Amino acid sequence: MAQKLLLIEDVEHLGRSGEIVSVREGFARNFLVPKRFAVPADKSALRMQTRLQEERKKKAAVERQEAESTAKVLDGLVLTSIVKVDHEGHMYGSVSAHDVIELIRAQTNLTLEKRALLLKQPIKSTGVHPIDIKLPEGITASITLKVMTEEGAAAAANETVAS
Repeated sequence: MAQKLLLIEDVEHLGRSGEIVSVREGFARNFLVPKRFAVPADKSALRMQTRLQEERKKKAAVERQEAESTAKVLDGLVLTSIVKVDHEGHMYGSVSAHDVIELIRAQTNLTLEKRALLLKQPIKSTGVHPIDIKLPEGITASITLKVMTEEGAAAAANETVAS
């Protein structure tokens, strides 16, 4: 049996604050209501709905502006990760989303959430890998990750010094 709730906070994959949603009773009773993400959709909650929707619009405008400025910094960013490889050229380990987040933080001082990276699985090969980033309010950015071996990075550094 479904229960109607008014969302007080944004809940990922469910809705935004001010929306009335229909969820299963257990999800409402065990998660949404105790964590104060939602309240039952009764008459008093419906009066609160317009105020919540107005606040959400203001918050969305601010988030969109921040996401656009972050996207400007991230778009076209090229990151380099140096990895160890065996004698056959296979990587030891992989480059995970956490590693990419740390590279972004080191280069731009931006802090992103791991789920913002649209990286389905860790990178397990050297080369150039495009990575998409999903920011709030539907804004996206693209970065490029170069995964290089220690020897390749040393050779590239020598070429840079020689030129």
